[in-house]
Amino acid sequence: MSDDLEILLTNDDGIDSTGIRSLYDALSERANVTVVAPADDRSASGRSLSHEVEVDDHELGYAVHGTPADCVVAGLAELGPFPDLVVAGCNRGANLGEYVLGRSGTISAAVEAAFFDVPSIATSLYVPVDDTSFTAVDVTADDYAEATRVTTYLAERALEAGVFDHAAYLNVNVPLPDDEPAPIEITRPSKRYEMDAERDGGHISLHDRVWDDMDPASIPDPVGTDRRAIVEGRISVSPLTAPHSTNHHEALDSLADSYREFVGATDG
Repeated sequence: MSDDLEILLTNDDGIDSTGIRSLYDALSERANVTVVAPADDRSASGRSLSHEVEVDDHELGYAVHGTPADCVVAGLAELGPFPDLVVAGCNRGANLGEYVLGRSGTISAAVEAAFFDVPSIATSLYVPVDDTSFTAVDVTADDYAEATRVTTYLAERALEAGVFDHAAYLNVNVPLPDDEPAPIEITRPSKRYEMDAERDGGHISLHDRVWDDMDPASIPDPVGTDRRAIVEGRISVSPLTAPHSTNHHEALDSLADSYREFVGATDG
């Protein structure tokens, strides 16, 4: 990785999180890194955008009182320098499956960069919880060692290798470090979706059941998906595009053609 390489680093856990500090320390050894990240935790904010945000100087760069999408727009359009690559993370918790692509602030930062035609990498750390509350799990800087290593590796090589000629961004999910480095598997996002809701008087509780079965011996996600790879101890790298492609088909053409007849009938 050349010292001339410019990287914009952001996240959704907030600028003071351990994950972004770990990535900053690793990436800044080999590139010029500008941090533009939320001043506080903006997890699961998606691509929510503000019209005006406050910004503070921070020892790592800039702390924006807004969302990850705000940070990318502010960083690329104003706070600069304009980067060769945007890196989002490292997120505390995995971002797996198709249904998180529009929900995760980490991934949304990478998608926002794609609309600026800047390639990006979104990196997240899979933290198994078993019966423990996710918020109660202590994640240290050492736990991000595998994530910082693979992100640095991809940042150093993916541009020159032509990876971003075929993908707008990489969604990278990394297991906790083990005795041996984990291998990389190129994956596709799982299609699994198991949200439900339960009413209790004036309250509705929303439950994400996808995480209920993360046992390697019984996980139902098929081979080649991000969820299976991460549960079985491999680094999942999903090459993705933005904006999403459209599916043109004759059934919708037929509806469009018959609309004038429908309007004439209703007006008559």
